[in-house]
Amino acid sequence: MLKCIRVALTVSLGAAVLTLSAGAIAAESKDPIKLTLHDWTGQLITTQIMGEVLKAKGYNVEYVEADYIAQFAGLEEGDLHVAMEMWETTGRDAMDASTATGKTENVGETGMQAIEEWWYPLYMKEKCPGLPDWEALNDCAEAFSTPETAPKGRYLGGPVTWGGFDDERAEALGLDYEVVHAGTDGALFAELESAYQRKAPILLWVYTPHWAPAKYDGEWVEFPKYTAECYQDPSWGSNPNMAYDCGKPRGPIWKVAWAGMKDKWPGAYAALKDFSISNDDMSQLIVNVDLEGQKIDDVVAGWIKENESNWQAWGN
Repeated sequence: MLKCIRVALTVSLGAAVLTLSAGAIAAESKDPIKLTLHDWTGQLITTQIMGEVLKAKGYNVEYVEADYIAQFAGLEEGDLHVAMEMWETTGRDAMDASTATGKTENVGETGMQAIEEWWYPLYMKEKCPGLPDWEALNDCAEAFSTPETAPKGRYLGGPVTWGGFDDERAEALGLDYEVVHAGTDGALFAELESAYQRKAPILLWVYTPHWAPAKYDGEWVEFPKYTAECYQDPSWGSNPNMAYDCGKPRGPIWKVAWAGMKDKWPGAYAALKDFSISNDDMSQLIVNVDLEGQKIDDVVAGWIKENESNWQAWGN
């Protein structure tokens, strides 16, 4: 079961990382590089990997909890410096608006490819054989209902801070569903675990890289394919009066930095640009934390030790 994870502003991984600092470069500034932390396990892992690599290269690092979307105000002012995961699926609009100011920079892909969409376990397809076509959802609304939403179906979305336009999507597509937002990442997948064990009805936000699509048999709903016009032009699509009458975009997970980083910490900036990790590797690290109960510090320290030849080349 997922647990609420709180991470100290400055995290030391102990002697295992300290020994790696012997060959560290001289940092251009001793001011702390502030990396933002959000509320899902994978982002905490990628952020600590990057932070511990920077520490090993001689930089002062702080981890700062921040809202996924609201963090851009701090990045634009230079109060925050690095955001390790902006998902094409939910964060692209906010990222583009911020980088357009010239105060932040898209530093490139993380190597991970994102999918975030409405998802159901395969056992629900027996009750709704028209799936994964989204148009079957209204025919099966009652099958996806709960006592609180009946006769409407229930869709369990992610925390409100994640964005994603699920409320707007349901309205624009005329879906007879009530959108309910989980309070945390942990609560979202705890509910999936409980429903799956009981073969209870559930339709919810699932994303990858994550352990859930590998652990559970299921499918993503197939909505009309995303286009930029779907989000920006209400006349596009099946509903001529509303935007968001399509699925979510899919694509890279991006890294974003304060625009002044490349001048103040050019070596750290170069290392950030080179950071890369695959979906498979990240999913396994998330499994280690969320399913096997390992501590994030220990998982990151293990990755640092096993991949030294990889990360040592970042920024060189």
